[in-house]
Amino acid sequence: MILYDLRCANEHRFEAWFRDSATFDAQAARGDVTCPFCGSHEVSKALMAPNLATSRHAGAEGEQPPPSEEAVDTQAQEHRQMAMTPAELPPEAFQLIRKLREVVEQNCDYVGPKFAEEARKIHYGETETRNIYGEATADEAAELQEEGIAFSTLPGWRRGDA
Repeated sequence: MILYDLRCANEHRFEAWFRDSATFDAQAARGDVTCPFCGSHEVSKALMAPNLATSRHAGAEGEQPPPSEEAVDTQAQEHRQMAMTPAELPPEAFQLIRKLREVVEQNCDYVGPKFAEEARKIHYGETETRNIYGEATADEAAELQEEGIAFSTLPGWRRGDA
């Protein structure tokens, strides 16, 4: 799996996971990659720092130490600063997000912070198939992606928000 920083024709920046580079290219060519802020299908890869795999052997020549918690926190803060808040969204986009929220709430079961756990149970046939929504941490979302469990992240949405 690979995480890309993406940019739409309207200069909105967002992230998305893909199986590999070819998968992104194929989906983008078909118009399947959509900006979550404005719905534009004109999406391209934004410049981003590479995430290089290093040897797992301690002390291997050229091995880089894992990033510090401070560095990870700084990077997460920078990504949050690049994201648009609901107040910065064009009114039309905000209204579409509100409508989507209504549809999800009317047609899906709220599972709260147990979203990742419930999504796995459904995916692996341990419980009945149903539509769910809830919260997941970034780490839980990455793990679901790695397992091939389909889900979507909705922009600027937390349960209880207006």
